[in-house]
Amino acid sequence: MPTVTINGQTIEVEKGTTIIQVAEKLGTFIPRYCYHPGLSIAGNCRMCLVEVEKFPKLQIACHVQCSDGMVVHTESERVKKTREHVLEFLLVNHPLDCPVCDQAGECGLQDYYMEHGRYDSRLDEQKVKKSKKAEPIGQTVMLDTERCILCSRCVRFSDEITKTSEFGIFNRGDHSEIGLYPGKELNNPYSGNVVDICPVGALTDRDFRFKCRVWYLKKTNSICTGCSRGCNITMETNTDRPHHGHGERVMRLKPRYQPAINKWWMCDHGRYNYKWIDHGRMTEPVKGSSEHRQTATWQELMRDVSNQIRQSCTDSPESVAVLLSPQQSNESLYLAKKLFVEELKLQHIYLFSPNADGDQDDLLIRSDKHPNRQGAAILGFQEDGENIENLIRRIREHKIKCLYVFGQDLVSRLPHAPITEILKQIPSIIFHGSNSNLTSEMAHFVLPSATYAESFGSFTNFEGKVQFFSQALPALGEARSDLEILIKLANQLGITWPAWDAGDVARDMQAEYQAFKNVIEAANDKEVFSS
Repeated sequence: MPTVTINGQTIEVEKGTTIIQVAEKLGTFIPRYCYHPGLSIAGNCRMCLVEVEKFPKLQIACHVQCSDGMVVHTESERVKKTREHVLEFLLVNHPLDCPVCDQAGECGLQDYYMEHGRYDSRLDEQKVKKSKKAEPIGQTVMLDTERCILCSRCVRFSDEITKTSEFGIFNRGDHSEIGLYPGKELNNPYSGNVVDICPVGALTDRDFRFKCRVWYLKKTNSICTGCSRGCNITMETNTDRPHHGHGERVMRLKPRYQPAINKWWMCDHGRYNYKWIDHGRMTEPVKGSSEHRQTATWQELMRDVSNQIRQSCTDSPESVAVLLSPQQSNESLYLAKKLFVEELKLQHIYLFSPNADGDQDDLLIRSDKHPNRQGAAILGFQEDGENIENLIRRIREHKIKCLYVFGQDLVSRLPHAPITEILKQIPSIIFHGSNSNLTSEMAHFVLPSATYAESFGSFTNFEGKVQFFSQALPALGEARSDLEILIKLANQLGITWPAWDAGDVARDMQAEYQAFKNVIEAANDKEVFSS
């Protein structure tokens, strides 16, 4: 194995490791534009040039592999001067319109100029104008070729990752520009990733464009709930400054590197699956039939709901049914099991999906559109169509007096029943969820719950990997977390439970289920379950 020295630090590396990879292991960042660890090496931007002893010329760190005894300098005067020249060359035809550019604040050209450039340009502002200025090239992405620096990341992404090959580089010399091949649009299921990897403002997100300046964003580590893959994401929110988002607090979702799950990428369905967090929400406890709805305090609602469950259980435990959801976190499902199965001894507990299965591919997308079916299975909850048919039959026979629903819209999911008329036969429907739907409108009691963006917890993906998510936002209105609602309900039913927080529940899960141990270790490391 070769031994390499970079800026005085010596390290032994695997054969074939490039200089830029070794530098990152040592905590030294080498500027780059065309290099991306998930793509092939292009070596065309020249921003990563470094000085290697015994080499007559500067070398590109992204391409040159380390050899034994190699000594590299990344901050010599020769290297710094070269970076200035590279930046000056890249800005020859690049418009200096940072104040109106949507990429300002997270632009590699802007950042590197401030760090490595800071020169007085020897060129005037008579710049070559490209053919496309702020042109939509698909449903999600806008292209501005004037701002492109021809790093070719988007070309390689569409060739190597999605294998859809929409992008190409056209024309020659300083008239070269990025564009789509004739007759093509950028509409593959991963198109938003080209915005993430574009180092400048050439490719921008149509959904996020001019919505919020990036320096107002708060970034929180989270998990995508769009399917059972469980892609690691960053939830970026803005709650402090006014914007035109009509009450939206979540500004965008971005992929977060996780080598074992999603690497650097995420699909467009997951990326734009956030509007429901701030829209269509239920924010107040409600009781009464649809014709006589009235708001209530949590104390009143917990009292009435517990009385209804207690009365139904007294008449017959067989008359109470609960519909759990694979959208719930491990912690929520765990407490639901303790309450309804272990404490109340209910027999009719079903797992029921709020979403139908969808498409699947070989990259990330899974057909199961729920983040925690595997976690539910570990806890003993399996979805079975015969169970749901059995539940409907029992309702028709007037054997179900109380139905507790965790967020599912039965009216939309079971239109063939017809479920609306069937639900009207139930004396008491308790709806526990975050967003209103046709089922919540029929419920006699509505318990408004927080979304995963407003909670701490974990999901278990289809491979059995347990991953945590952090709270990014306060709950809207009077909404409460699943854990708080279930604990309050248990206490109201005369079951003495401690005032658990998410960390306490996670530690109890670890004690009972070995499969959940990893999330506890991760949580303790990053303090995601701090109360």
